[in-house]
Amino acid sequence: MGTKKLSDALTIANYAGLDLVLMNSTPGHAVGKIMDYNRYRYERQKKQKEALKKQRENNKEIKEYQLSVTIDVHDFETRKKNAANYLSKGHKIKASLRFKGRQMAHTELGREVLLKFANELNDVADIESAPELVGRNMTMILAPKK
Repeated sequence: MGTKKLSDALTIANYAGLDLVLMNSTPGHAVGKIMDYNRYRYERQKKQKEALKKQRENNKEIKEYQLSVTIDVHDFETRKKNAANYLSKGHKIKASLRFKGRQMAHTELGREVLLKFANELNDVADIESAPELVGRNMTMILAPKK
């Protein structure tokens, strides 16, 4: 609508049944907009909630479960049950295994334990990254199925 005096802009906004909103207040040249302020505020809050929701989806937590080459059956089942519970909430799992002493000579046993863990959780999880040996630790990341 171009440059207007404040009183003229208020009159136009009042006549239209809308609000005059100050958008930018630079010294000497303020920019205003005639709009329904309540609707603008509602839409802005809605966008913020949506952005926060997307941010939460991207920041899912990763919980680490430590296994060992010589893990007992009951310990394995307990970790599997807890991991399945955590995966059902939509979080990721990091299964890690630390080799001690002479176990480093048989890293394939550790890989088997991690793959067995993944197979047991096959109905609720997919393997995001395969078992990978870094130093004395072997790790694998499981993500929930969609």
